Amino acid sequence: MTIATAKEIGPLTAVLFVLYPLFDVGAAVYDLRSSRATGTSTLLYVNIAVSLITAVGVGVACASGIPAVLRVWGAWAVVAGLVQLIVGVTRRRMGGQWPMIISGGISVLAGGSFIAGASAADPSLTNAAGYAIPGAIFFLIAALRLGRGAKGN
Repeated sequence: MTIATAKEIGPLTAVLFVLYPLFDVGAAVYDLRSSRATGTSTLLYVNIAVSLITAVGVGVACASGIPAVLRVWGAWAVVAGLVQLIVGVTRRRMGGQWPMIISGGISVLAGGSFIAGASAADPSLTNAAGYAIPGAIFFLIAALRLGRGAKGN
């Protein structure tokens, strides 16, 4: 059983691909609440806005097929990854930012590969789904570590 083919995307796949950027919004909101004094709130607000726009964009792209989803998802991964990299690097003196830095770097590279994969003869969402799981884990670890650090100050 497949939930996505090269020509159409199943409802479960569409929902999961829309929910992931919304999960990113939730993690960024948590990060904002945990790190009010870090000076990175503007970038986190950018991440929230980009992820909200992406959730809508992926929903629309699902009607057009896998190449469209890969392009939207890839562009989001690049932008969100750059934001994560910048936030993580600017906060590294606080400690616990390596998961965010690693996640940001992976996102930038993966996003480029998703955009390139959209032009493949038989595009697939397999790599995008595999990217989502560790990305979510890295972002959550970084937010939790930052929350613990802020409580300790």
